[in-house]
Amino acid sequence: MGKSILGRRLKELREKHKLTQKQVAPKFGITNYQLSRYENDESNPDPDLIVKFAEFYGVSSDYLLGKTDKPTYDEDLSRSYYGGPEDITDDEREYLDRQLEQYRELKKQFMEKKEENK
Repeated sequence: MGKSILGRRLKELREKHKLTQKQVAPKFGITNYQLSRYENDESNPDPDLIVKFAEFYGVSSDYLLGKTDKPTYDEDLSRSYYGGPEDITDDEREYLDRQLEQYRELKKQFMEKKEENK
């Protein structure tokens, strides 16, 4: 039996962020062994933990669960801007994407420093 979408995506996202299981697991109050079991489809996290994974990696829980192949809700985000998605130009979208990437990187660094200071 192949890996579940959830397990595969958890591992892909962790690796994309250049993190080890030992770095990630404590952030969720689990062992790296348990994280390995999730990534290898040997166990399933509870729904609250899935939400925490999604928030940590900046994706939707629907993406983690394989309900969509889009990591985030671009359409929903676009509607929150004045005028809706049809009024956002390509260069504005690129700018917003870059800003979001920078924010996520800063947030990651902040969380790592916070974890070091515990």
